[in-house]
Amino acid sequence: MTNAVSRDQGFLTVPDVLQPAEVATLRAEIAAMRGGRAGVRHVLTNPVIRRIAEDPRLVRLASDLLGAPVQLFKGTLFDKSPTTNWLVAWHQDLALPVRERVEAPGWGPWSTKGGRLYVLAPAGVLAGVVALRVHVDDSTSDNGPLRVLPNTHLLGRLSEVRIAELARERQVVDCVVAAGGVVALRPLTVHASSKLTSAMPRRVLHFEYAARVMLGDGIELAVA
Repeated sequence: MTNAVSRDQGFLTVPDVLQPAEVATLRAEIAAMRGGRAGVRHVLTNPVIRRIAEDPRLVRLASDLLGAPVQLFKGTLFDKSPTTNWLVAWHQDLALPVRERVEAPGWGPWSTKGGRLYVLAPAGVLAGVVALRVHVDDSTSDNGPLRVLPNTHLLGRLSEVRIAELARERQVVDCVVAAGGVVALRPLTVHASSKLTSAMPRRVLHFEYAARVMLGDGIELAVA
């Protein structure tokens, strides 16, 4: 397995986006909010975290990747540690938060998470979304880094069977980056993470941006 930086394979590793003082501030905010949980939804309600998510450095990166101005719409904290340790199987991120339910071909199924309405979106819509994962700790091969299957974002929405086949066939890339770095991820890129095998935590702020709010078929993205 190798670490790679790529602009056209469905992911991108960008080191040193945030300064050490900014990372230290984020760590303090996260320590105050997490309460021993493995993750926290809706972190954009925190003004310090929202300011980072709306920082021109991140917005410019997301806009560059999507080739259009972007709208921040979602923020989540992932906190992997020896006491909150888990693995994530190979998958794609297909669900988007929306304002109301509209039945339309290619959309669904529907669900509710954390009090918000979500729907699995068509591949064409998901191509206009990118996640920026801001690393608050060093991500290493030992603390459950993001793992990706390059170029799978070009294959559309995939079945669980096809994802399992690709995981056996494709080279796996571990997206390791030091604290302050960012990993950009397209939602259709097949990705996973393993449990950490060291005492080093891996805290990540996962921000999502879209090229448009009106997604088509009368469906509107819910913006936090």
